[in-house]
Amino acid sequence: MSDLNSKDYVWIADKAETFARACIVLTDGDMVRVRKMDSTDEVTVAIDATEKCNPPNFDKCDDMAELTHLNEPSVVHNLRQRYADDLIYTYSGLFLVAVNPYAPLAIYDENYVSMYHDGDLKALKPHIFAITERTYQNVRAKRKNQSILVTGESGAGKTENTKKIIQYLSSITHQAKSSNIEEKILQANPILESFGNAQTIRNHNSSRFGKFIRIEFASGQIVGANIDWYLLEKSRVLKQTAKERNFHIFYQFLSGLPKNKRAELGLDGKGVRDFAYLRDSNPTIPHIDDRAEFGQLLTSFRIMGFNDAEIHAIFRTLALILHLGNIDFMSMKADQAQFARGAPVDRVAEMAGFPADAFTTAVLRPKVKAGKEFVTQSRTPFQARATIDAVAKMLYERIFRFIVDKINEELVLDETRATGESNFIGVLDIAGFEIFTKNSFEQLCINYTNERLQQFFNHHMFILEQNEYLKENINWKFIDFGNDLQPTIDLIDARGKQHGVMALLDEECIVPRATDRSFLEKLVKNWGEPKNAGKTLTGKFSQNKFKTGFIIHHYAGKVDYDVDQWLEKNKDPVSEAIMSLLGNSTDPFLAALFPATPSLSGKRNNMLRTVGTKHKEQLADLMDQLSSTTPHFVRCILPNNMKLPKKFDKQLVLDQLRCNGVLEGIRIARSGYPNRIFFKDFLPRYSIFRLRARIE
Repeated sequence: MSDLNSKDYVWIADKAETFARACIVLTDGDMVRVRKMDSTDEVTVAIDATEKCNPPNFDKCDDMAELTHLNEPSVVHNLRQRYADDLIYTYSGLFLVAVNPYAPLAIYDENYVSMYHDGDLKALKPHIFAITERTYQNVRAKRKNQSILVTGESGAGKTENTKKIIQYLSSITHQAKSSNIEEKILQANPILESFGNAQTIRNHNSSRFGKFIRIEFASGQIVGANIDWYLLEKSRVLKQTAKERNFHIFYQFLSGLPKNKRAELGLDGKGVRDFAYLRDSNPTIPHIDDRAEFGQLLTSFRIMGFNDAEIHAIFRTLALILHLGNIDFMSMKADQAQFARGAPVDRVAEMAGFPADAFTTAVLRPKVKAGKEFVTQSRTPFQARATIDAVAKMLYERIFRFIVDKINEELVLDETRATGESNFIGVLDIAGFEIFTKNSFEQLCINYTNERLQQFFNHHMFILEQNEYLKENINWKFIDFGNDLQPTIDLIDARGKQHGVMALLDEECIVPRATDRSFLEKLVKNWGEPKNAGKTLTGKFSQNKFKTGFIIHHYAGKVDYDVDQWLEKNKDPVSEAIMSLLGNSTDPFLAALFPATPSLSGKRNNMLRTVGTKHKEQLADLMDQLSSTTPHFVRCILPNNMKLPKKFDKQLVLDQLRCNGVLEGIRIARSGYPNRIFFKDFLPRYSIFRLRARIE
């Protein structure tokens, strides 16, 4: 940046503020002396450690791609200025950046719907409605499928923005004489939130699953919808960290069930603290009425076509899960497990519709296959607890699947309204990149998903960038930036000559006496040695400091993965004996949730249907669907960790911009011709040079 001059303004690093604006006092070779704004202090820094500030006329810029100087401090500064004025939406090239206001804003009513539906989008302020209207216009005019990808950290506002998208589409397409498909799409959301959302440290209503909502259109009207779901955090059923809660539904139905129903389900006189799966969680959320939410859930259930028998069966199964969690164990001789005194074994067996003695045998002394024979094997208290917990997780996942399938039946394409060919707008609401103190298998799945989505964006942006240059006859050596991420993706999902992380994990899951340690050793041997990693993966993979896991350098940053319990998480085993009991339950609802399947013990191929394999297949299907669309990108940003309005943590925001691909998009733009100017601005500014050329 050798073109700096005295009195120019630049950004410099600042410990307290992340970065600060400063005025150049003196340049001296590779160094520059600057004075911070609102200060008389002067410091000397390297020129390479500075970034140029934009002129004041770019303050609160609607589209950051138009900034003369496109750099990290300028992007964060622009977002901060706009956030202070409640301008929570900002364009950044292909992105709409949405910063959570943590306060209600009057920018979503019918007046705003009309403004964006009838107005000139180029003249209007950035808004989630503008992105949604653009997708709707494209579906109508171009008859091409559209998608809106909404990503961000927990608490950043993904779910709320997804709801605004659906509300907008329902509002602009609703007709008095139309069917109630729009209403059903809206009513599906309270059900999904009850069963799929929970309170976390950062967010009172955090989605603990990903979803792709496909809304079908014909002749400009909604004619159907479908919901695909991903990565339900079913481990939350068993345990929650401090200041968090289990899924909302448990608290809602404990608060809202009438007394006679509570007695029937063994819940009378019991509250949150009486159940092992709930007692360590927050019993309430400030300003949230679980009883009222339960009433809304019942209304939504009925609008969505759930009958009383189905609703009761769902609540009965939820109660069964809570009673399962209250089964405790004690040791007999040789560490053999037995049920603790007072364990609700008979209650569980009665509610599940199978004999108590058969349940006891399945949990404490199951028959397992050894070679060609079955032998009885006594369980330790730890093993028996794991069996019960696995059943509880499986029950919850099956309930969730039943509910989503039922919703999809109600939203199925209305052939009477689809008079012509239909197209869809797909809305993807999925967890953004995660880097925690301890990162496990769940984080690998989420981060792998985000690598694939970022690759999709990079490739799409490359195509648009290329077309823009071709249109203006600009010569440029084209590079498909989607390929930048391929080495990391191969490291995770490669099969064939050199297996990636997931393939090696699947392999270890069927190796007798394999452990998390043996998996890690194979992984390090396969990818940690330079001769095996190859040039493209040098520096992408390494073993961590304490040799408890491995490190992957993702596009968003370095993530240290701990492999503890990875084999169990990937296999996600459930006792075959209990699966058989549930499949033969006298309760028709439970029996239908567990249809008969071939024994896993005798089917090698079924054993390979691991959690990782199923997620890869789901993700491949999602990417195929997205590839058939014109994509639009919404990046939701958490402004602070305290859920406070008007507070903007620059370092936190900067970290998210790196993780969610906004800065990656800027990197791609800067590799071409990042400084852009409209012709109408260029001519008056530089016409003097044309005059000089004539004179000379």
